[in-house]
Amino acid sequence: MSQKYLSPYEHTCLRCEQTVYQVDKVGPLKDFSFFHQGCFKCLVCGSKLTLRTYYNNQQNQDDKEVYCQNHVPKTGPGTLDGMSVGIKSALAAPRTNHLVNDQIRGSGKGTFDVDAIGIKTALSSPRPYETDSRNRESLAGKFDASALHIAHGIKATKLQQQYRIQYAERTMDEYLDEDTQRSLEMRHRAEEDDLYRQFAKKRTEEETNVNQQIKEEWEKELERLTSRFQHQMNIRRKKITTDEEKVLTVRHQKERKNLEKNMTVKMDKKKESLTRKLLEQERIATAELVEKHSQEMLDLINEKRHELARLEGVYDYDDKDGYVSEELVPYPTHPPPPIPPLTDKVEIYSDPRVFSELDQVAINVAQEDQVTFTELVRLLIRDCRSDVEKARALFRWITVKNLNNMTFDDNLNADTPMGILRGIKHGTESYHVLFKRLCSYAGLHCVVVKGYSKSAGYQPGVKFEDNRFRNSWNAVYVAGAWRFVQCNWGARHLVNAKEVPKPGNKSKSDNLRYEYDDHYFLTDSKEFIYEFFPLQVEWQLLKNPLSLRDFEELPFVRSLFFRYRLYFPDEKNKAVLYTDSTGAATIQIGMPIKMTSCLIFHYNLKIFGSDVDSHEGVSLKRFVMQSVVDNIVSIRVHAACNNSFLLDVFANVVTPQEYLTGEPMKFKSVGKFKIICEDLQTVMVPLPDCASGEWGPMKAIRLFGLIPMTHKDALLFSSRELEVQFRMSRPLADFMATLHKNGIDEKKLSKCVSHSVDDDFVSFHVSFPEDGQYGMDIYTRNLTSNLPSSDKQLLTHCCKYLINVSKRN
Repeated sequence: MSQKYLSPYEHTCLRCEQTVYQVDKVGPLKDFSFFHQGCFKCLVCGSKLTLRTYYNNQQNQDDKEVYCQNHVPKTGPGTLDGMSVGIKSALAAPRTNHLVNDQIRGSGKGTFDVDAIGIKTALSSPRPYETDSRNRESLAGKFDASALHIAHGIKATKLQQQYRIQYAERTMDEYLDEDTQRSLEMRHRAEEDDLYRQFAKKRTEEETNVNQQIKEEWEKELERLTSRFQHQMNIRRKKITTDEEKVLTVRHQKERKNLEKNMTVKMDKKKESLTRKLLEQERIATAELVEKHSQEMLDLINEKRHELARLEGVYDYDDKDGYVSEELVPYPTHPPPPIPPLTDKVEIYSDPRVFSELDQVAINVAQEDQVTFTELVRLLIRDCRSDVEKARALFRWITVKNLNNMTFDDNLNADTPMGILRGIKHGTESYHVLFKRLCSYAGLHCVVVKGYSKSAGYQPGVKFEDNRFRNSWNAVYVAGAWRFVQCNWGARHLVNAKEVPKPGNKSKSDNLRYEYDDHYFLTDSKEFIYEFFPLQVEWQLLKNPLSLRDFEELPFVRSLFFRYRLYFPDEKNKAVLYTDSTGAATIQIGMPIKMTSCLIFHYNLKIFGSDVDSHEGVSLKRFVMQSVVDNIVSIRVHAACNNSFLLDVFANVVTPQEYLTGEPMKFKSVGKFKIICEDLQTVMVPLPDCASGEWGPMKAIRLFGLIPMTHKDALLFSSRELEVQFRMSRPLADFMATLHKNGIDEKKLSKCVSHSVDDDFVSFHVSFPEDGQYGMDIYTRNLTSNLPSSDKQLLTHCCKYLINVSKRN
């Protein structure tokens, strides 16, 4: 698996010299230059430009900047040079828009004909890579790459061909007015209201039926109970004493109370079962109605989009014939079939910060209430210039809104701002249905995919044999392919901000920040399959689909695993591992080289299906050895007994400075594994009771720049005498080492280890009193000679070794 995740479509903005990512890119322009959308402004007046309104300096070929029409440098008297001669007829030539893509050259600039500047021969010369004219994608391809300095334009066509869908410059306001869209929404809302009234009517009828059934059953049971009591009293009437009559009466009253209690419980269970049944029916009916409404909204948008195309005299787009509009980059009228994407998410964007401005818009919109979906979606996508940005705005609004925790007034009116979310209130609409609805208002194809997920409560090795782990999610068509979105899993709650308060008046928003999981936006199918398995195989979006059995056997990993770009060096790794005859099983996880200096791992081991994390009074962590070699983390488990175990692997990105403060570190799970030991043939003993965490010298390298010179592995084999040497790459002070062995007092071992410092080298000398397995902890601190003793950094654990000692070594 690749260890480097960089997009080949990253370039530098000419204006701000920062990286330009695919979703925020304008260009290539003159001499293969690029701009951020926000930087694409006139150099003189700062007015915002588009590919239709920008101009280049035609007088200076080295000037790559962009200008508006009023400020572009113009030719003055006597400034014509040899390159300007003979272009008068070219300037007067009619435009041939159908031959030139405006992504390469905007309108109003340089409409040269083939006689201009002597490039006729260049145009007629065959291109060395053109073997068949039928393979050319456009007539604009006739130009030689050296002509008119348009090499950047030809490269643009090739580079952006698969992302053409992202460069449409039309906003919805240009082809569909808000009133028309709102009118259709109001008709949809009326149909929804009618559906909700049907829901309410059916619920009332069903509840009345249940109450009537329970009442009738209660009356029958009460009549039977009373009849039996009266029968007993009649039989004993002549012989019964007063005390016996009281006993029978008390028994009857008790039986009546028990009957009443049982009938109440029975009624509650029936109502609960009925509610679940009705809610499921209502969800299905709501989803079907949303499907119908979404298609009608998409039809309206496509109709208006095509009307504008016809009015402007450009080619209309038809999915079947494939006509392409040069003015309106086509978004398919009909949803394409589900096939695997040709590109990965990282080629669309590699850093979610490219959406920072767009995300802030979604956050701001989420803090207010909107009356209609039309108003909501238009606010969200107002500044979006691509389908990816539209999907992003909708995703962030939903994840910010935190619909799971929203509370609604029981008397909520459908015409109030929060009325647009009444489906959430009634429990008939969920994240995925709402996202589909919003996508239709933005003109995006979106489907709801149903299947299984490794959600809350799932453990590695569990079989998907019932409906316990059924789930639904979305696939949205953006960037030329179907891509997964899981709004529910991507949503996070508001949390208190830790940033330093801003000076001046402190607003309420200063104490809040929004967290979400970017992994679940446009997730790559090869990663999505680790957690989600669709019922329809084509919606795996994989070239080589998996079976349900394959899905069950995949390692149980979480989004953080992919966020840190972790991977399994052994692609055959499974969720369930079996130990060998010695009770050992090893899991290896790879990480990018650039992450080795900051990514820290941890683990927890307990008996599978329980919270037991010890064996015979010893922590199960002492039966696990974690070590790091280069960029591979190895976690070796030695089962303490015949049993099944759950290994939870955690990780966190921590700088050395954060680690050395001594503050508690929060680790999050990246994966879980089930380890089964069926036939342990050896007696396992716990590892020496050293400090927790990884074994080996890699920790010393990360935290203190302490380079091992003699022993680079975590496990050592030694005779009774051992010397371990390090080189200090920066000043360190106050070294200390402690020795541990099961069954021996540490105080007795303290005299067995010492250290010495010689220039940049520190050596630890150990004399082992007997053979066996030892653990050695090493501590140090950074040299802070200028600080008073009270402020000096405490000694920090920097590494540990596991040492097998024998005279024979």
